[in-house]
Amino acid sequence: MNLQISGHHVEVTPALRDYVESKLDPVIAHFERVTGITVILSVDKLKQKAEVTVHVPGKDIFVESIENDLYVAIDSLVDKLDRQVQKHKQKISNHHRGDKVAHHLAE
Repeated sequence: MNLQISGHHVEVTPALRDYVESKLDPVIAHFERVTGITVILSVDKLKQKAEVTVHVPGKDIFVESIENDLYVAIDSLVDKLDRQVQKHKQKISNHHRGDKVAHHLAE
Protein backbone atom coordinates (compact mmCIF):
# COMPACT_ATOMS: atom_id res chain seq x y z
CA MET A 1 0.00 0.00 0.00
CA ASN A 2 1.28 3.44 -0.94
CA LEU A 3 0.60 6.21 1.61
CA GLN A 4 1.34 9.80 0.60
CA ILE A 5 0.92 12.63 3.08
CA SER A 6 1.56 16.15 1.86
CA GLY A 7 0.96 19.62 3.20
CA HIS A 8 -0.07 22.87 1.53
CA HIS A 9 1.06 25.86 3.58
CA VAL A 10 1.74 23.52 6.50
CA GLU A 11 4.76 21.42 7.40
CA VAL A 12 3.98 17.74 7.81
CA THR A 13 5.95 16.97 10.97
CA PRO A 14 6.78 13.40 12.03
CA ALA A 15 4.25 13.76 14.88
CA LEU A 16 1.53 14.86 12.44
CA ARG A 17 2.43 12.03 10.05
CA ASP A 18 2.26 9.46 12.88
CA TYR A 19 -1.09 10.86 14.02
CA VAL A 20 -2.59 10.56 10.53
CA GLU A 21 -1.21 7.04 10.06
CA SER A 22 -2.48 5.85 13.45
CA LYS A 23 -5.96 7.22 12.70
CA LEU A 24 -6.12 5.71 9.20
CA ASP A 25 -4.85 2.21 10.12
CA PRO A 26 -8.12 0.89 11.65
CA VAL A 27 -10.22 2.26 8.79
CA ILE A 28 -7.93 0.84 6.12
CA ALA A 29 -7.93 -2.55 7.86
CA HIS A 30 -11.49 -3.00 6.52
CA PHE A 31 -10.10 -3.52 3.01
CA GLU A 32 -7.87 -6.34 1.85
CA ARG A 33 -6.59 -4.51 -1.25
CA VAL A 34 -5.99 -0.81 -0.76
CA THR A 35 -3.73 0.24 -3.62
CA GLY A 36 -2.95 3.71 -2.33
CA ILE A 37 -3.88 6.54 0.00
CA THR A 38 -3.30 10.23 -0.62
CA VAL A 39 -3.67 12.66 2.28
CA ILE A 40 -3.44 16.43 1.81
CA LEU A 41 -3.33 18.72 4.84
CA SER A 42 -3.70 22.43 4.19
CA VAL A 43 -4.12 25.73 5.99
CA ASP A 44 -6.06 28.64 4.50
CA LYS A 45 -6.23 31.64 6.81
CA LEU A 46 -8.07 30.35 9.90
CA LYS A 47 -9.41 27.14 8.36
CA GLN A 48 -7.55 23.84 8.60
CA LYS A 49 -8.42 21.33 5.89
CA ALA A 50 -7.73 17.61 5.68
CA GLU A 51 -8.59 15.54 2.63
CA VAL A 52 -7.98 11.91 1.79
CA THR A 53 -8.43 9.74 -1.27
CA VAL A 54 -8.39 5.98 -0.73
CA HIS A 55 -7.78 3.96 -3.88
CA VAL A 56 -9.43 0.52 -3.86
CA PRO A 57 -10.10 -1.71 -6.86
CA GLY A 58 -13.00 -0.24 -8.81
CA LYS A 59 -13.41 2.95 -6.78
CA ASP A 60 -11.67 5.95 -5.27
CA ILE A 61 -13.15 7.12 -1.98
CA PHE A 62 -12.66 10.87 -1.38
CA VAL A 63 -13.43 12.65 1.90
CA GLU A 64 -12.58 16.11 3.18
CA SER A 65 -13.03 17.96 6.45
CA ILE A 66 -12.56 21.63 7.32
CA GLU A 67 -12.22 22.68 10.97
CA ASN A 68 -10.52 25.35 13.09
CA ASP A 69 -7.92 22.85 14.35
CA LEU A 70 -5.98 20.47 12.10
CA TYR A 71 -6.16 17.56 14.56
CA VAL A 72 -9.94 17.99 14.86
CA ALA A 73 -10.16 18.07 11.06
CA ILE A 74 -8.21 14.79 10.88
CA ASP A 75 -10.49 13.17 13.47
CA SER A 76 -13.58 14.34 11.60
CA LEU A 77 -12.07 13.14 8.32
CA VAL A 78 -11.47 9.66 9.74
CA ASP A 79 -15.06 9.46 11.03
CA LYS A 80 -16.42 10.42 7.60
CA LEU A 81 -14.04 8.02 5.86
CA ASP A 82 -15.10 5.17 8.14
CA ARG A 83 -18.76 5.75 7.21
CA GLN A 84 -17.88 5.84 3.49
CA VAL A 85 -15.83 2.64 3.77
CA GLN A 86 -18.65 0.83 5.59
CA LYS A 87 -21.14 2.03 2.96
CA HIS A 88 -18.87 0.87 0.13
CA LYS A 89 -18.27 -2.53 1.74
CA GLN A 90 -22.02 -2.97 2.29
CA LYS A 91 -22.67 -2.14 -1.35
CA ILE A 92 -20.05 -4.65 -2.49
CA SER A 93 -21.40 -7.41 -0.24
CA ASN A 94 -24.98 -6.76 -1.39
CA HIS A 95 -23.94 -6.97 -5.03
CA HIS A 96 -22.02 -10.19 -4.52
CA ARG A 97 -24.84 -11.76 -2.57
CA GLY A 98 -27.27 -10.81 -5.33
CA ASP A 99 -25.00 -12.44 -7.94
CA LYS A 100 -25.02 -15.73 -6.04
CA VAL A 101 -28.81 -15.75 -5.77
CA ALA A 102 -29.18 -14.96 -9.48
CA HIS A 103 -26.59 -17.61 -10.33
CA HIS A 104 -28.41 -20.27 -8.30
CA LEU A 105 -31.75 -19.34 -9.86
CA ALA A 106 -30.27 -19.68 -13.34
CA GLU A 107 -29.14 -23.25 -12.69
